[in-house]
This record gives sequence, C-alpha cells and structure tokens, in this order.
Amino acid sequence: MDGLEHLLSGPRARQAFLLRMVMEPPWSIRVEDDPALSLFAVLRGSAWVTGDLGEPVEMAAGDVALLRGGPVYTVADHPRTAPQVRVEKGNRCVDPDGHLMAQRMALGVRTWGNCHDGSTVMLLGTWEAETEAGRPLLAALPDLLVRRRGEWDATLVDLLATEATREEPGQEVVLDRLLDLVLVSVVRSWLASEEQVTRGLAHSDPVVGEALRLMHHRPEHGWTIASLAREIGVSRAALARRFGELVGEPPMTYLTHWRLSLAADLLAATDDAIEQVAHQVGYGSGFALSAAFKRVRGISPQQHRRAARAGSPDRLPVA
Repeated sequence: MDGLEHLLSGPRARQAFLLRMVMEPPWSIRVEDDPALSLFAVLRGSAWVTGDLGEPVEMAAGDVALLRGGPVYTVADHPRTAPQVRVEKGNRCVDPDGHLMAQRMALGVRTWGNCHDGSTVMLLGTWEAETEAGRPLLAALPDLLVRRRGEWDATLVDLLATEATREEPGQEVVLDRLLDLVLVSVVRSWLASEEQVTRGLAHSDPVVGEALRLMHHRPEHGWTIASLAREIGVSRAALARRFGELVGEPPMTYLTHWRLSLAADLLAATDDAIEQVAHQVGYGSGFALSAAFKRVRGISPQQHRRAARAGSPDRLPVA
C-alpha cells in the first residue's frame, strides 16, 4: 500500500446523509451541524460559502468543496443574504424563529429546497462519524478544500446526483460507495496539485508513512516507539521527532486514538463483545479498552454503542 492508498483507504460511508437541494434566490442556509466531513457540490447555478472558514468563496457549476467538521458556515446565493434556514446538530432544520422546516421544504426523494425548478441545484453529502471518513484523511485536509471544474472528474458528481433521486433495491449501498468515490477523486486531485506535492504530507514521508502503515495494518500488535523504530530502521529519537513534526502528536498518542477509532467503529457496526473488540484493536482486556475509551472519549464503550445506534428523528428528509 503506497502513501496515497493509505490516506484514501479510510472513507467507508454507511447510510451516509445525502441531499439534493434546489433553491431560487434569495436564499441562505446557515449550517451549525458538525459531521466529521461534508461534501458540497454545485450542479447548476452558483453559490457562496461564507462563515468561520476565511474569506467568502464563490462556487460555480462543477465545483466541489470538502468541509471538515467544526467551523460554522453559510451557503447562500450572495454573502450578504441573511440566513433563512438554520441546520442544527443532527441535521435538524429550522427557520430563524426555531420552527421545524424539513417537511415544509421537502420536494421529493432526497430533494429539498424552496422551489421545484430553482436556478441553483446543489448536492450535500456528509460522513457523520470520524471513522467513516478516516482519521488520516481528516488530519491531512484543510478546514475548507475547493476544487474547480477541470481540476477533477466532475462527471462523478453528476452520476451521484442522478442516483440520489432514485429508490431501487440496495440504493443506500450504491449511494455510499458513489459518495466515497467522489471523495477519493477530489482528494486525489488535490494531493496531485502543485502546492500539495511540495508540502510533503505525513503519509508520503518514508519514515512517518511507514510507521502509519504499520499501526494501521496491525493495530492489535503491541507497538512501542522502540519496536516501530526497529521495524522501520531508524532510531527512536528520529522517529519521535519526525512523527511529531508531520502528524502533530507523538506516535503512541496517535496509536491510542487510532485504536479507539477502530473500536468505536466495531462497537457501532457489530455485536462483538467488548472483550472481543479489545483484542482486535490491541488492548489486553475489555477493562483496559473501557478505561482508555472513557479517558479519551468521555463515555464508556457501551454508551458509545447505544448512542451510535440511536439515530436522529429530526434530520432533513431523504424521501
């Protein structure tokens, strides 16, 4: 697995949120929800992205943006248009007075907006959990990444938009895989751009990239800085220094977060016992996993499993 494959192997959407939006000016949507990663694409017309992401950015048909969870932002026909809709946590959609709007603006299967034939058509997809998008990928991305038509294969978004309004057997799986494919295509084009080639991201570094590969492929192994350094063929000091420079945290801290991310994924997707999950991700017992999970994430593995499966009743409609 090369560095690029390592970085892009993480995205695995599962019943991801996907919505086609049709709007006629004036319109403005303030997004306060904070999924791990959002993909926003303009299919027709234009839109502005403003907020806590820096200077306003105008997007035209064929352009796509990736937004990491955290910053509040607004999507609008113009930067000065006041928000008419607010999307709260859990994709709960309300007007400025707090009244629910999801059903009021529903236009059909996974379609929502203020006009059936609006001049602007957009597509929004989200990876709700960090582990769905892949921790290495999220660590490498800026808060806002925009790729213009011509900088990447925009036909993939057209295909995703077509499939978004269909209801066929297995449609959720089709949409999840297409959404992942669009993400991979956007990120690959960004990584191949001139500014990224010169940045030397962690996954492409011969020392740090190999350390990441070992931890990702064998999380159950009892890694230490010494054993990682020995496997790579460098000194412990060199590994620790280089890893901290490129990743921003020590190797063992990263490994703990990686193991807990894997555990969180397994807890949400399987019925495996805590003890079984612990051994799969490198902990000697269910007690050890529970203690680390509670210390780092603030909740127990059982609480995480219940919350991951609870769902959210007030999301924007998909049908």
